[in-house]
Amino acid sequence: MYFATLTEVPILQGLLGSGMGKGPALALLLAGPALSLPNMIVIRQIMGTKKTAVYILLVIIMSTLAGKIFGTIMG
Repeated sequence: MYFATLTEVPILQGLLGSGMGKGPALALLLAGPALSLPNMIVIRQIMGTKKTAVYILLVIIMSTLAGKIFGTIMG
């Protein structure tokens, strides 16, 4: 999902207030801007399809790991 830069924080504040964990919130903040559709289209045009697929996979894996570790540490 694409979020404008200034709307990410209020949306996450609402999700955190509704019971979302801090780890998933961090993962959303890390992966959201990097995996927006406009961003992926530009990256594909510059780097090609295979490298873009690797990039997307790495962003998903690394943001998930960071969120999981952060969630474990911060509870």
